Amino acid sequence: MSINNIPRKGQRVSIQLDNKRIEAAWLKQLSDKFGNKLKNNKGVLNLDGIIIEEIAPTPIRVISKVDGTPTGTTVWWSIDLGNAYLGKEATPVQWKSAEKYLKDFARTMYREDLVSQIAEAERALVASQNNHNAVIEKSSAIKKDVEKNKVRKIEIQQLLAANAAELQQYNNLIDANLKEQEAARGDIVSMRIALEAVKDRMTKIE
Repeated sequence: MSINNIPRKGQRVSIQLDNKRIEAAWLKQLSDKFGNKLKNNKGVLNLDGIIIEEIAPTPIRVISKVDGTPTGTTVWWSIDLGNAYLGKEATPVQWKSAEKYLKDFARTMYREDLVSQIAEAERALVASQNNHNAVIEKSSAIKKDVEKNKVRKIEIQQLLAANAAELQQYNNLIDANLKEQEAARGDIVSMRIALEAVKDRMTKIE
């Protein structure tokens, strides 16, 4: 990889996970272990005079970079062992150790991702169960409302029946009243006839 226009040989591990997440995790891992010796220059990480026991017992110099790819992320590094640059043929023992270091980091990332996926799946399951319970509770509430509606319907039907009976009573009263009015009109006519007869007799007396 060309770093500051200088081509460097190194190792690269490909991880099929989000670029930003991997970059943050790699930076944290190096920062936690080598804190004050880590320099980040626009995404190029430099560590000078550090000891990574898994690779070599003596101080080394590391240049590293994380890049996004269409399928995920690559973590690359070049290591200056002091007396030689890390190389598959030139330094096979250190090469294997450095390779394992990168692969272990990748495995850790995959494990964390699986743990995250499991946690997300568990949350989704709980949400699904809660939703199912809510649907069941809603169904129970609807059934209760239906029963209430049936009771209310019966009450309304009873009220309508009582209202119809009451209306019939009023209609009967109206009919009776009309008959009373008719009888009263007959009485008025009879009274008028009687009155006219009396008046007639009065006229004859005069």
